Amino acid sequence: MGFSLRQIDILQVIRAEGFAAVEDLSARFAVTPQTIRRDINVLCDRGLLRRRHGGAGLPSSYETGAPEDGKVVQAEGKRRIAKAVAGRIPDGASLFIGFGTTTLEVARALLEHDGLRVVTNNLNVAELLCRNATFDVILAAGKARNRTRDFIGETAMATFRGIRADYGILGAGGIDSDGSLRDFDIDEVQLSRLIIDNSRLTMVVADRTKFNRDAPVRFASLNEVAVLVTDSPVPEPIALLAARCGVDIQVAGMGDGD
Repeated sequence: MGFSLRQIDILQVIRAEGFAAVEDLSARFAVTPQTIRRDINVLCDRGLLRRRHGGAGLPSSYETGAPEDGKVVQAEGKRRIAKAVAGRIPDGASLFIGFGTTTLEVARALLEHDGLRVVTNNLNVAELLCRNATFDVILAAGKARNRTRDFIGETAMATFRGIRADYGILGAGGIDSDGSLRDFDIDEVQLSRLIIDNSRLTMVVADRTKFNRDAPVRFASLNEVAVLVTDSPVPEPIALLAARCGVDIQVAGMGDGD
């Protein structure tokens, strides 16, 4: 089942703001409150939103990319993923780091490296990496999203578009059994697409909850990346597809010395 453009827009609004009232969404999209409630019901039935009094918000399992709230889902798995990724990055490399709490853990795991050149649009990642005086950190600024402390829009995209990096590290909101990489936000997937296009080697970081998880916007296919790092054995269809496409799957903590 697909999603309408309005439903995708509702997801983006609530992801950015954390909650939206039915009446506000009705005015914003110029449709009746009943229509908005039907849209919310569809999104809630797919586990993407949670009904709240007067509107809808994010489900408790949703990865917001705002780890300062102390509610990072699958935190231990993400730390193991981050350690595995850091072990693949040599000193002196250049890399893109994209959205999400898993990529923030990767940044934390890279702090002991030397001489990295990092491009990111996330303020949390940039602040963290600036603790290492040997790093060259480029923050792609643009339209700020206060809740997730990152930047989107054409200005941020222009920075990503103008740089070629050794490694691209990005997350995905969902990975389908056919290998589709998906996320929730149009602006985010545009930047993720640029990371793939402008990296010599792309790594996707995704914990176990991302497999076969509903996310409305497709931005790439698994065969366009080199490495998938996760925290649990992947579903068989994805494993078979990766083997056919030559994608290296690493299950963090299994066979990597942990």
